[in-house]
Amino acid sequence: MEDGALIVRKWEDMDIDILVKIFQSFDIFELTSGIGQVCSTWRLAACDPLLWRTLDLSMLKSNFIKIPLEPYVYVDGRSDKTLTRVLKIALNLSRGSILTLIFHFNLYVSDDQLTYTAERCPRLKRLVMPAWNRIKKTGICRAIRMWKDLESLTMPSIANPPYLMEEIAQNCKNFSELKIMGPCDIFFASTLVTFLPTLKVLSLRCSTIWRDALITILDGLPNLEVLNISHCLLIEVPPPPAARRIVRELDESILEKASRLREFYTCMDDSCIMCQRARNDEGLMRWYKYEEGLWKADEVRSLAL
Repeated sequence: MEDGALIVRKWEDMDIDILVKIFQSFDIFELTSGIGQVCSTWRLAACDPLLWRTLDLSMLKSNFIKIPLEPYVYVDGRSDKTLTRVLKIALNLSRGSILTLIFHFNLYVSDDQLTYTAERCPRLKRLVMPAWNRIKKTGICRAIRMWKDLESLTMPSIANPPYLMEEIAQNCKNFSELKIMGPCDIFFASTLVTFLPTLKVLSLRCSTIWRDALITILDGLPNLEVLNISHCLLIEVPPPPAARRIVRELDESILEKASRLREFYTCMDDSCIMCQRARNDEGLMRWYKYEEGLWKADEVRSLAL
């Protein structure tokens, strides 16, 4: 080679391990921006399982308006197209490697999008999906049947929980961890006891929980090890005509039942900002009013994002 000759290096000559390390710092928009189309080496790096153990879509939100009829939200078509495009690229690159899937609480996934995702994430172990407005019973049940390895679920409170809990019980034999982002009444608690008696971890933080429901959980889930009721609005419903009341302090009977737990998280402090917010929102947190990402927090480490 002549002195002073320029050494030209090609994109495909880059070390794959270095590329993967760089790509690990990318967010979902950058990972799906076309890096896999640069060259064959970049394609191999972009498909590395290290990049796709977690598919975090918490940066994506639907552009929506609330409507009075089911599904109670109308999602702008461009929002749907953006989500569909990101899902197709990410799921194509991941090649079935995804173990954890995270959706934003204002990302309203459709049945078709959920089914498409479930078919391409057969090894999923953890699902965080706080908004189910557009997902029908058949859609979520179809997805659960495909997720045989599912262990952890973060979900909203739903009006008719038995169909879902039964589906989980029948198909997800290693399921052990549940977070409910919404009210937990006696019906919901009884459903958990009936279909998920081996549940080990349960978080109800920042929600409304009926006192009778809490007792049902403590009495009926013998394998429960961790329970989080921090910042909850604890409600006692006496026989009519007496009005329901907010319980400001846990009584000895509840504390005694909870003493068997390995971890019991509770906060009912009037000076606590999160407790104040839960009360102001009447036990149904309006997360959009608060700091971005606050909804991801949880005192239970395995449930925090």
